[in-house]
Amino acid sequence: MSNRKTEITVSLVSTLAVLAYYLVNIFQMIQGGGLNSAEVFRLWAVVIIATIILNIAGNIITNIVINIVHAIKTQKGEEVRMLEDERDRLIGLKGDRVSYLAFSIGVFLSMLTFALGQPPLVMFSLIVLSSLIAEIFGDVSQFLFYNRGA
Repeated sequence: MSNRKTEITVSLVSTLAVLAYYLVNIFQMIQGGGLNSAEVFRLWAVVIIATIILNIAGNIITNIVINIVHAIKTQKGEEVRMLEDERDRLIGLKGDRVSYLAFSIGVFLSMLTFALGQPPLVMFSLIVLSSLIAEIFGDVSQFLFYNRGA
């Protein structure tokens, strides 16, 4: 597996973990009597900070492990060069396009729920949910583009 595919996999796994945490907490709030603004704001902060920290820490740890494995295989102390060529940039742009499209649809649907009379907390919770789902779609599409060679 290439270094870029490994980074995408780490990002995908960390985003899936944060999404699972978010969904469990939202469903617990809904079953417990509805959305409480203080709890929802706390959950949003945790989800946003956890997404950032898990992605950064995951990529740092992954790069360290890749360098250690490379050093063991080659018996040299040199670092693995992480080069990004035009193909990598193109795949990144295609993944971003998929992610933006998914997020735009999610924002539209969340605005639609607000227009249909749902409280603003529902709309903003759906926006956070759509951002996590959009990131997952972007990572999955990048992974598929790398496998396909596009």
